[in-house]
Amino acid sequence: MTWLSTLAGAALVLFILRDVFHTLWHPTRHGGLSRRVMRSVWRLSALRATRWRSAGIAGPMGMMTVVAVWALTVAVGWGLVYWPRMPEDFSYATGLDPAEHAGPVDALYVSLVTLATLGLGDIAPTSGWLRTLAPMEALVGFVLLSATVAWILGVYPALARRRALALRLSHVRRSPSSVRAIDSDGGAALLDGLASALSTITVDFLQYAESYYFYDGDENTSLPGQLGYASDLANRAASARHPDVRLSAAVLRTALDDLATVLDERFLRTGGTPEHVFSAYADDHRRSRGPGGPPPADGSGRS
Repeated sequence: MTWLSTLAGAALVLFILRDVFHTLWHPTRHGGLSRRVMRSVWRLSALRATRWRSAGIAGPMGMMTVVAVWALTVAVGWGLVYWPRMPEDFSYATGLDPAEHAGPVDALYVSLVTLATLGLGDIAPTSGWLRTLAPMEALVGFVLLSATVAWILGVYPALARRRALALRLSHVRRSPSSVRAIDSDGGAALLDGLASALSTITVDFLQYAESYYFYDGDENTSLPGQLGYASDLANRAASARHPDVRLSAAVLRTALDDLATVLDERFLRTGGTPEHVFSAYADDHRRSRGPGGPPPADGSGRS
């Protein structure tokens, strides 16, 4: 029983450390505990009657839930290591009866105090290897804290880049430019800039997949609501007379296809064309596909 509990506890700790590693430093397409928790919170937000309002906090709530699950699971894992060895291998402060403080709740308490690096000292390990193991748990607690900070510092800049691209597309869509204006050197530069930004967003979804579950309330900064226009823009520019515009349009189309592939493989599973993937992405984020089709001939840029 002692070694079974120890092995189960060690397995839980290693499972969480593996999940932290794959979440922050080596993301995989198959996801892990953090991805499943984020997806569950996202789907739960869609079931509420006030789905638009609840979706806005799905991302932050999902991250908080993931961090809580990480910490609690590690604490339970180390508690399973401590529990079979209480009270024999632990010293107790004056006034504490060892026989009354040797249950699973007490083991979890010792684990939480150690993980949080509080060092209260009312119950402390006395055997040699446990005295070595306890500081290792404190080190894991420090790793979890550092991982949480690194995660936040990585996800929110990725969200800012995504929103900036959506706003840029919104600017282009709302600007008084005609189809002929795109068929120029400036149009080629514009398409190149959009393709470059899309490539960055694709990498962000690979590195910080959890950013997918953040909802953008403003239509102009919501990428799901603007990708339809970007796809239409690439299709129109492909028939331009200027060779640089046609080349830039081809690059933009490739960037859109790559983004659609990542969205479909990691989140949506539609198996459809990029246009179908973008429509599913917009629907999942409660957005219309976004305005499409060429701008009017008078150059107003309104559709």
